[in-house]
Amino acid sequence: MDCHKLLLKAEEIENMPGERRVHFLNPNADRIRKAIGDAVGLSKIGIHLVYVEPGRDSTEYHKHYQEEECLYVLSGKGKLIIEGQSFDFEKGDFVGFPADSAAHSVTNEGKETLICLVMGQRLDQDVADYPNQGKRLYRNNGKWDLVDLESISDPKKP
Repeated sequence: MDCHKLLLKAEEIENMPGERRVHFLNPNADRIRKAIGDAVGLSKIGIHLVYVEPGRDSTEYHKHYQEEECLYVLSGKGKLIIEGQSFDFEKGDFVGFPADSAAHSVTNEGKETLICLVMGQRLDQDVADYPNQGKRLYRNNGKWDLVDLESISDPKKP
C-alpha cells in the first residue's frame, strides 16, 4: 500500500480547491467546502473543511434521524442555533449531534470567514427534517425524496 495516499499534509490541504455548495433549501447557505476525508478515501464518514463568509449560513436548519454529525470551529465566530436556542460559536468550540437529537444550524455573524471542521456519518439511509421549511427528506441509497411535513400521517393515529 502507498501510505502517502492516506496522509494529507497542511500544504496539500491549503492548495486543495474548494467546492462551492449552495443548500437546495437555503440560498443563503452558500459556502466553500474541502472534502478532506474523500481525499484519503474515507467513505463511511464525511470530513470537510467548511468556509462560511460573513452573513452566510452553513446549511439549512435541520435534524438527522439516523446520522450523527459534529462541528469544530477552527477560526472565526458565528451563531449556533440548537432547537431554536441561540449560542455564540467561536474558535475552539465543538458541538456534536447524536442521531435523532436536535435541529441545528450555524450563521456567520462575525466579520471574518468562519472555518469549521465538519464531520458526519454517511449511511445508506437517513431521514432529515427541515423545520423552518416544513420539509422532510428521505434518503435511500442515493435517491432523495422531499415531502411536506404536513402531508406525513402517523399510522398509529386514525
